[in-house]
Amino acid sequence: MTKTLPILVLAVVAASVPVHLQSQAPRPLRIISFGAHPDDAELKAAGVAALWAARGHKVKFVAMTNGDVGHFGQAGGPLAQRRYKEVQECARILGITTDVLDIHDGELMPSLENRRTVARLIRDWQADIVMGHRPYDYHPDHRYTGVLMDDAAVVVVAPFFVPDTMPTPRNPLFFYYSDGFEHPARFVPTMVVDIDAAAEKKWQCISAMPSQFGDKDSWQGRTRPDVPQSDAERPAYLLNLAKQRSAAVADQYRDRLVAIYGEQRGRTVKYAEAFQLGQYGRQASIEELKSLFP
Repeated sequence: MTKTLPILVLAVVAASVPVHLQSQAPRPLRIISFGAHPDDAELKAAGVAALWAARGHKVKFVAMTNGDVGHFGQAGGPLAQRRYKEVQECARILGITTDVLDIHDGELMPSLENRRTVARLIRDWQADIVMGHRPYDYHPDHRYTGVLMDDAAVVVVAPFFVPDTMPTPRNPLFFYYSDGFEHPARFVPTMVVDIDAAAEKKWQCISAMPSQFGDKDSWQGRTRPDVPQSDAERPAYLLNLAKQRSAAVADQYRDRLVAIYGEQRGRTVKYAEAFQLGQYGRQASIEELKSLFP
């Protein structure tokens, strides 16, 4: 009897505490990241995705097009299937889920039907955080991914827009990936994330996409300068370029890293990914954002 008394006492005490004050395990975050093609979300957010996934949060990448013209020696269905398999391997490495929409590369439009699709994806995922391209970019698929994301920001909470899906309980946080475009507005980082702990997973993911970062006729292989012709040297060279991009983000936004992580850690971050809070989604203080990001 005496052994069970403390349990009974605790039960009585717990029952006397209002439900909203009782300690509850925090719900895992749900994050959805849109990329124009099968490799864009991986390049811009693989590190933070892996960090979130390692903490038990739920992350989904969505490629808005199937990437079926993003190669100089292959196209159509065979390339689309190849790129689908590559990003599924990335998803396995990162510990996330990835969808690829059946829209031809180069043909994404900011249509009402595509707005509905993006809204449904956000609502089906019940996303807390939505990420994607800014609507300022050299590539129309990138631009229109950003436009569609912006256009979906308000309607995801509207109960009678795409009523076949459940609205999100509140407007998610919307974030843009970093880029170097300055007109009509330059990228301004809100959160810069130290991805050093997940960098190896990001490099494994990029290495798993030879149609973009390995083949002689891959997009990077044909458009980047001084790419080696040797099949043995080319993948390592292209991977190193990707590493340099993440290192450049850390260097460019070093002051922001220091502001977020403190002087000691902020000065030593080698690789980073940066994100700008969009104005059309929910707004949050920097302290709340720091609690949500790894």
